[in-house]
Amino acid sequence: MDKENRYKAFEVKEKDGKFYHEIIDKKIGVLPESEVLIKVKYSSLNYKDALSATGNRGVTRKYPHTPGIDAAGVVEDSLNKNFKPGDEVIVTGYDLGMNTPGGYGQYISVPAEWIVSLPEGMSLKESMIFGTAGFTAGYALEKLEAAELKPGMGEVLVTGATGGVGSMSVAILSKCGYKVSASTGKSDKSEYLKSLGADTILSREDVDDKSGRALLPTLWAGAIDTVGGNILNTAIRSTNYTCSVVACGLTQSSDLIGTVYPFILRGVNLLGLSSSNCPMELRTIIWNKLATEWKPEVLDKIYSECSLEGLSEKIDLILKGKITGRVVVNLNN
Repeated sequence: MDKENRYKAFEVKEKDGKFYHEIIDKKIGVLPESEVLIKVKYSSLNYKDALSATGNRGVTRKYPHTPGIDAAGVVEDSLNKNFKPGDEVIVTGYDLGMNTPGGYGQYISVPAEWIVSLPEGMSLKESMIFGTAGFTAGYALEKLEAAELKPGMGEVLVTGATGGVGSMSVAILSKCGYKVSASTGKSDKSEYLKSLGADTILSREDVDDKSGRALLPTLWAGAIDTVGGNILNTAIRSTNYTCSVVACGLTQSSDLIGTVYPFILRGVNLLGLSSSNCPMELRTIIWNKLATEWKPEVLDKIYSECSLEGLSEKIDLILKGKITGRVVVNLNN
């Protein structure tokens, strides 16, 4: 590959302490030297991308920078025998889009150990409808089922249900035969959540108990919480005996204040996950399930699409909590 070849990238720059975005023309030769060069066809927008795009040093240390923690595309050049030019691949997590140039550029250069081969039964675009959010939802279900959750045990709570992880969790759980209670602060999104398979729609207040009681009536056979704070504490206090809650988000708060009573009197399990560092063997298993038995028929209801040129507007909206579902970024133009 000629390193003088050029490509488009969405770049975040800093000037006088303020951050702004530009679509720029770059040389492939400025990418980090790594094993596999990938031509990116699609990416997606996650909350972490929005933080990187607005100068959050906890996500990205140095600017200028190209965000995008998700990428799906075609191998252009490879020094690794496991990947050859023309292979369709997915990269999510690790350091992509954080301190390594990410999926908002038409090319990325990454280590082979970050790459998953696109599973049969899934297109490149579908892989980015899932993206990190869908992968996280699948990982959460994997955790719950490893803790012996099964369909028929009762309702599973999903908090922050109109967000990326929440929407995907509702759709995947429903596809797998679970009864889903979806909680949202967006009262106008009930029909959207029902279309994804939610059986019960709850308001944010319904799952934000401020009574101070150490235990609440048992309601849930499991829960996937994307918001943290008191809503996570409420889920823990109202989950059934020996059942589990997965914590995978903090859009309300990073704090967790509560008592040990749900854990020592009901045997509730609090399960954490780090999707960006999921081991490759398990990562591949989850992606293959997302392409087959976990793949919802309602993917087309979950996403909107934009170009690199439309990203700035979408970033503003996701930071204001005004994005429903997923945003796929099309880099084909």
